[in-house]
Amino acid sequence: MSDIQPLDRNSCVYIAGHNGLAGSAIWRAMEAHGFTDLVGARSADVDLRDRDATFAYMQKIQPDAVVLAAARVGGIAANDTYPADFLSENLRIQVNVMDSAFAASVDRLLFLGSSCIYPKFAEQPIKESSLLTGSLEPTNDAYAVAKIAGIFQVKASRKQFGVHWISAMPTNLYGPNDNFDQQSGHVLPSLIAKFHDAMVERRDTVALWGSGSPRREFLHANDLGNAVVTILDRYDAPEPINVGFGDDLKISELAEIIADEVGFRGRITYDSGQPNGTPRKMLDSRQIRSLGWRPAISLKDGVRSTYEWYVESKTGPSRDSR
Repeated sequence: MSDIQPLDRNSCVYIAGHNGLAGSAIWRAMEAHGFTDLVGARSADVDLRDRDATFAYMQKIQPDAVVLAAARVGGIAANDTYPADFLSENLRIQVNVMDSAFAASVDRLLFLGSSCIYPKFAEQPIKESSLLTGSLEPTNDAYAVAKIAGIFQVKASRKQFGVHWISAMPTNLYGPNDNFDQQSGHVLPSLIAKFHDAMVERRDTVALWGSGSPRREFLHANDLGNAVVTILDRYDAPEPINVGFGDDLKISELAEIIADEVGFRGRITYDSGQPNGTPRKMLDSRQIRSLGWRPAISLKDGVRSTYEWYVESKTGPSRDSR
């Protein structure tokens, strides 16, 4: 790891995907840490899948640093149903942003990946060195391949051009600006919406996909935001760095926590005929912890505040964070 200097708080930082779950949390954290020149654009204004539009925007803003948090994202059902879309759109977003950043002489860039890059049966907790040591989970392998390609573009750019570009791999995120759609969202926000609807409609049963036995780790997006600031300030290496909570639980246990918070008192059933996904996925986050970062938001507190945000917002955000 090189002796990287902390990012100047007066630097112009472009946060791609600043309205999404991760991007908005990163924006809030950077503001809280004193950054004074943050830049973002809605997908309606700059479609990052459009190469010419992306290059034109990057040349216009001339950022000192880029945080690439823009992505087409979704839960197990969406990934399994639209793999070509997830692969194509994420590849285009990543390549366009990184190529245009290099053309604009951006020396500092952080690419935000996903824990799904790791093999389905990786040793737990999953070390960064587990990348490409086994087969991927087939229900989201297209998305994972796109994110792996992003990691390698970061590594290749460092090697060929000498830029200080880095990659961070967060665990399952949740929080404000998440996608609560029950078909396309990730498990935690989808469960919040499902149990909320069941409570409002006074149903006595909620049926969930899978057996409930897979174990998952969940990190509040605000904790990720602070982690990104730490990584930008203190990390400079070609290998990705994990960002995890440090503990996991069964999906069935998560469902009980959410049902209790929402106020659903009925019965929870499981459809074992539907896919479970990876049996367990918890990251080894010793590297980032050695940099001084720790998560601050417990799962129960995070679920409570996220549910409050969901109720207040009444409608979920868009399906992607472009």
